Amino acid sequence: MSVTIDISGLRRERVAVVPSPLAELCMALHALAEPGHHPGLQGWATGVTARLDPHLADRMCEADFLWRTTFSDLFLPYAGVGGGTTLPGATLAEELDLLDKLTDHQFVDAALEFTCALPYDAQGAGALTNAGARRRALELAAARGPRPAEFTARLLEDPPRIRAWLRQFLEDCDEAFFAETWSRLRHQLAADARHKTDLLRRRGLAEALASVSPAVTLDEAAGRLTVDKLGSGHTTVRDSSLLLVPTSLGWPHLMVLHRYGWQPVLHYPVGSPEPVAPPSVEQLTLRMTALSHPVRMRLCRSLARSAFTTSELAQTHGMTPPEISRHLSVLKKAGLLTTRRRGRYVLHQLDVTMVARLGSDFLEGILR
Repeated sequence: MSVTIDISGLRRERVAVVPSPLAELCMALHALAEPGHHPGLQGWATGVTARLDPHLADRMCEADFLWRTTFSDLFLPYAGVGGGTTLPGATLAEELDLLDKLTDHQFVDAALEFTCALPYDAQGAGALTNAGARRRALELAAARGPRPAEFTARLLEDPPRIRAWLRQFLEDCDEAFFAETWSRLRHQLAADARHKTDLLRRRGLAEALASVSPAVTLDEAAGRLTVDKLGSGHTTVRDSSLLLVPTSLGWPHLMVLHRYGWQPVLHYPVGSPEPVAPPSVEQLTLRMTALSHPVRMRLCRSLARSAFTTSELAQTHGMTPPEISRHLSVLKKAGLLTTRRRGRYVLHQLDVTMVARLGSDFLEGILR
């Protein structure tokens, strides 16, 4: 599974690395709503929550599915404005002005992403004009609870009212906590953007993308960019640009905007605490599957304690050497075993460090 972006014919000057205050505000709201996703931000989240006005805290719950359940494309409005070449604004006010430039149809469709009611990377009928899409959006929102249902009904009945509410809410968040946070983060994000832009200019797109995330790969011959994620999607640059938007608050989330008709955006975390590249989704699936078999679980119990030969394991577990070899092969292919030779014997042992990483790797994989 992956998200792919067709970048055939993309010129280097059409690739931009630009910080976005509105996208960072989205990540700030997400970190406040889901602190468990961001253990490194718990101190910041606790401090913000402690001094938050109760009325503003209540308003955060009215539409928190826009940043808790999904990262709504409403926080990347430049991708939908201006023919695919608009860049993020330098200030939050500038980006809120870009949000105002989205049509009602764009705004509603992007806001309803949390219901999964509408086609995302293909052209489809909008809920404002199509009765079936409208009915489906209301049904799915109702399944999520009374707040999403009420928000969706109000959104479909009176989009301008919801647009005004959202802008005022975001401005109030800026005044309450985000302006101070952004004043600290924007320097790190600007430095990262300069570094990526320099890599792009001196070494090319492949090097720049490699520095964004190990989950992003470029096939220059095919003109295709692939992002390893637990999800599928496809978009194309066409005549638009490719935007790379850094976030200081976003790890472990790597977001790909691939909405039909919008400019492709990679919203990537900087300053990741991971010392090594995380496994791909395919590798993660392989490891989880390898450990799910009861026989291999029993073998792991032995191999975690000491190194064994195939014959020793066969005697201990009452199995034939070929049976043991097949199970060891699965574990080895998944990268969970180490082997070493002692004379004419081959010893196998569980890679305890790799197994210990599985929990964090799994969490990073599903949140990516």
